[in-house]
Amino acid sequence: MTENSDNTSPAIFRLSPLIRITLLSLYVALTLPLPFLAEVTNAPIPPTLLWLGISIGLVGLYAVLTECVILDDQGIQVTYPNWVPRFFRRGWSLPWSEVKQLKPRTTGQGGLVYYFLSQDGKAYLLPMRVAGFARMVKLVQDKTGIDTSDVYPLAQPWMYLILLLFTVILLLIDAWTIAISLTEVISS
Repeated sequence: MTENSDNTSPAIFRLSPLIRITLLSLYVALTLPLPFLAEVTNAPIPPTLLWLGISIGLVGLYAVLTECVILDDQGIQVTYPNWVPRFFRRGWSLPWSEVKQLKPRTTGQGGLVYYFLSQDGKAYLLPMRVAGFARMVKLVQDKTGIDTSDVYPLAQPWMYLILLLFTVILLLIDAWTIAISLTEVISS
C-alpha cells in the first residue's frame, strides 16, 4: 500500500505478493510438465501447442493478479493496468455517497465475502486479497460510517503459506518428471 500523509492523496492497495507468488507458482507447477509428457507419450496435441496455451494462460492469470484498489475522498475504485483488455477484466468504481451498506454473503465453501450495495441496488465485491486489507477496511469505515469491525479477509496468510509449501513440493516433483521425460526423449 502507498499513501501520503495528507487526506487528499489516494490510498492504493495491490494484491498481496504472497497470494500473487503462490498462485503464479501453482499455475506453473500444474502446467509445466505437460509439454514434456506430451512429447514422451506421443500425445495427439503437439508440445508447441501446449507451450502456446500455457503461455497465454500465464499472461491471463498475471492480468487477473494485477488488480489495484484505489480509495480516495470521492470513492473506491478497482482498476487494472492499460494492457489488460476491458473485455477480460473490467474494473469498477463506486462513489462513497452511493454506498448503502456492506453486506456479507456466504461462499460455497462456507467462507464470507462482502459486497458493497449501492443506492440503486447494484452489488460490488469488496476486494479481499489485497496487502493492507485491515487498513483498507478501516478507510472504508472512515469514509462510509459503516461498521467494519467484523470484516476479515477470506483467506488468512497461513493458508497461502501452506499452499506455497505444497506448490514448492510439486515443483520438485515436476523437475524430477521433466528430467525423466528428457532422458526418455534423448535415449529414443
